[in-house]
Formats: sequence, structure tokens, C-alpha cells
Amino acid sequence: MPARLTLISHAPTPAQRDARFPADEPLEESALLKLSTLTWQPPRAQHVLAAPELRTQQTAAALHLAATPAAELRDLNHGIWQGRTLDALYAEDPTSIAQWLSDPNSTPHSGESIAALITRVENWLAKLAALATEGKHTNHTIAITHPAVIRAAILHTLNAPPQSFWRIDIAPLTLTDLRHNGRTWTLRSIADLLSPSNDEQ
Repeated sequence: MPARLTLISHAPTPAQRDARFPADEPLEESALLKLSTLTWQPPRAQHVLAAPELRTQQTAAALHLAATPAAELRDLNHGIWQGRTLDALYAEDPTSIAQWLSDPNSTPHSGESIAALITRVENWLAKLAALATEGKHTNHTIAITHPAVIRAAILHTLNAPPQSFWRIDIAPLTLTDLRHNGRTWTLRSIADLLSPSNDEQ
């Protein structure tokens, strides 16, 4: 059975504005106000998931989506860097930052590596595809998650190397659409701003 996956990046947070590694912070008040005036209507879907963090849960609620929390969609774990700005960390330890940005397997923050995140997302996509192929899963899933998770899904779909992770820009409140044809995932669209036209089937 073919499958469709709509990935939505959460609304902006103070950490994104400040180039700070996120903790479990809420959305910006201005983002919640913007969401309240958004005219986007979600496409029909049989399954709606959201990462467990507050910012993704708030985004789902503001979009009027009754989402089930899914641990597989959680953000990259930045370990001891949570709450710190990239500039401050670079000033203290430029070697660790350079290592993290260049080596997908590195964990100078004692958290999760980029490579581990990609593997986690690959396993989740494989599970979705297997369920769809066996006819045990509904054909369209909406998932509200984080830019890092969406980047990982795109890399897997394109069979791109992990080093390409930083070359993909996923803005807040954008939609990335993947399709599975029974054999492989393909990329239908990437980082489209939510708009009334996004509800087309």
C-alpha cells in the first residue's frame, strides 16, 4: 500500500531566535499569535503524531491537530549544551564545535550524535513503510517535529551522506512531503510554507 508522510516543523521558539541549543521551552508568544490567524487547513490524514516536547505539542494544538506523542520524533539530544548559545560555546571551546559540525559521529556535548539521529529516523521510516506495505497502517501520517528530524528524513530519502545534514535549511512552520511507493521513499516537496494550497491531496 502506498504511504504519504507530511512532516511539519514546529513554530519558532526563543532558542531558535537566539541561536541557542534548545531545552524544552515553549513557543514564542508572537508565534502563537501567528498560528491563531493561520488559514492553513491540514490535509486529510489517518494518523497524526507529534514529538513529545512542549514546542511541538503546542504547534500541533494550535494547528487543531489531535496528535499522539511519538518518542521517535524527539529532537536531537544536545546534552550539556542545552540552553547555551552557539557563540558562547564556540568562544569557550572552538575545537569541540568544529568537531561536532564536521564529524556526524561526534558527541562533544555528551548527547546524541547526528549519525545516531539519522539512524533513529531511518528506523522509524522503515517501520512506517513496512506497516504500509503490509496493509496494516493507514496511508497518510502527519508528524509535527523538529528541523533536525526532518533533515534526517530527507537525507535518508535521498540516500545522501550524513555530512550533508547542515546543508538543509528547514524553517519553522514549513511542510515537507514524502511518499512511499511500496519500495522506497521519495521526496515530493521540501520546506513549503504552510498555506491554504498545502491541503491538496
